[in-house]
Amino acid sequence: MATRNLAAGLAFLRNTWRGLTAMRTALTLLFLLALGAMPGALLPQRSLNAQKVTEHIAANGWWGRFLDDLQFYDVYASFWFSAVYVLLFVSLVGCLVPRMWEYFKQMRAKPVLTPRNLSRLPHHATADTVEDVAEVLARARKRLRGWRQVEREEADGARSISAERGYLRETGNLVFHFALLGLLIAFALGKMFGYEGQVIVQANGGQFCNSGVFNYDTFRPGLRVDGTDLSPFCVKVDKFTASYLHNGQADKFLADIGYQTGDDLETNTWRPYPLQVNSPLRTAGDRVYLLGHGYTPLFTVTFPNGETRTGATQWRPVNTVTLASEGATKFDPPDTPDAEQRRRSQLAITGLLAPTAAFRGELLDSMFPEARDPAVAIDVYRGDLGTDSGRGQSIFSIDQQMVTDGKLAKVARQNLRQGESLTLDDGTVIRFDGVRDWVSLQISHDPTQAWVLAFSVLVIVGLATSLSIKRRRVWVRAAPGPDGRTVIEVGGLARTDQAGYGEEFTPLSRDLLKEDG
Repeated sequence: MATRNLAAGLAFLRNTWRGLTAMRTALTLLFLLALGAMPGALLPQRSLNAQKVTEHIAANGWWGRFLDDLQFYDVYASFWFSAVYVLLFVSLVGCLVPRMWEYFKQMRAKPVLTPRNLSRLPHHATADTVEDVAEVLARARKRLRGWRQVEREEADGARSISAERGYLRETGNLVFHFALLGLLIAFALGKMFGYEGQVIVQANGGQFCNSGVFNYDTFRPGLRVDGTDLSPFCVKVDKFTASYLHNGQADKFLADIGYQTGDDLETNTWRPYPLQVNSPLRTAGDRVYLLGHGYTPLFTVTFPNGETRTGATQWRPVNTVTLASEGATKFDPPDTPDAEQRRRSQLAITGLLAPTAAFRGELLDSMFPEARDPAVAIDVYRGDLGTDSGRGQSIFSIDQQMVTDGKLAKVARQNLRQGESLTLDDGTVIRFDGVRDWVSLQISHDPTQAWVLAFSVLVIVGLATSLSIKRRRVWVRAAPGPDGRTVIEVGGLARTDQAGYGEEFTPLSRDLLKEDG
């Protein structure tokens, strides 16, 4: 009984392995992998924008929570996507290794024997000639140069040549599948050892150094990246220039930057580079992309004691066409011995920034993305901003809980054009000084990028080779005839698709037969 159960278990494992390593299974898993990646493209992903995921779940209720339970907001880290990925990898390996061995044996094998009856083949021709058998075979060998061929002696003085061509078809097939396997490995390694992050840099000489994750606004490390060994380089944004079409559509973004890497960091040498969209800077094994830009409103606050402070915090666009932006610029009051009083006197300027102002009564809007006539519609809050609480806080907004608790109160609201100011009830003056450009940069590190490109090219080359080349065979038999002439037979067979082989076989057989009376 135990022996029978063991045999049944081994048979089950053997059949499962055969099914898993079948090519149809690999194709099915590849389709499932592509299907499984669709939610990652259609739904917000937590690794990219956790806030959008939270909003999407809240907007869809139980359906959003159900998708979250199924890890549809973490597709590429989900158990089911990883399972399909691993199964596809195992299936390809199990499928390709035996095929590689079979292909190796085929490459060493000689073409098959000449069939006894060539007239039964799909392509056949015959003729007789005054040439003897040796002359016919010599001419056939010359005509079939480039074909793999073998010559054999047959009965009654007949001799034949078996020739085959198109072995590159299987080579292309194997190259395609091994390149696909390499592509999967390269993608997996890239996810493990790569990283990607975004940072906003002021376009007035603002700098970013890739020295640690704390310098990033958002950072997505690979599974084997802890952020302590990033590629060392620095970027300085000297100037940003944008041009727009008459309808406000962006025409060109150009950031004049300088960068340091290697010995430049020791000598403080800056190398210029014109950074444009889709034209990244490649340095220290990383790529620096220009993603977009926005505006930073400049405010000068003059406190009752005469002390002035300037705030320059970037605001985020809420309209990608006109670049109308929202944000919050926060100020600490002058230093006082009373820490509690100082905390209760913090200021925050929030509202809307319009690069090119358009007023509808008191309502401010932006009519063009270029900073032609900047203006702001601001609310001024005074009180405890909560920045000393130890909790993280967005630079683009104030803590609404502090407003709800009465610790932060609105003390003014006003529209300001560039150069205009308002005065608070305690004599504090807030002046709007204009705007400054900021740029959004993305830093990407993928050590397998070159491998991905190489394997992608091999996938295309292998597929094109396997589709364009056909395996075909041809046999030539020369036998002495009863009247002293030599009878020549030619037969052809396509190993794959017969379509098109007739066009090749007809002139080939004509040259091989070469009837000369």
